[in-house]
Amino acid sequence: MAVPKRRVSRSKRDKRRTHDRLKAVNIVECSRCHSKKISHRVCPNCGYYHGEEIIPQEEKGKKKGKEEAGKEEAGKEKADKKETKKEAKK
Repeated sequence: MAVPKRRVSRSKRDKRRTHDRLKAVNIVECSRCHSKKISHRVCPNCGYYHGEEIIPQEEKGKKKGKEEAGKEEAGKEKADKKETKKEAKK
């Protein structure tokens, strides 16, 4: 088993650890929507980077998840079945 030949001094240990710290993230303002974002990254709010749309964004209010869209379709199908039953009884 490897064993150190000499004790490592405080200064030598601390010099080795100088690069172990966390670096601060550079936060800038998006030029399009003026929200805060990390520099050299696509804006998470508007989806633009360097004046080009990278991530297409839908309009607010129209954006829905997969689950919500599935529930709406199921609700429409049930309503259609009820209407056809009413028409058949007449």
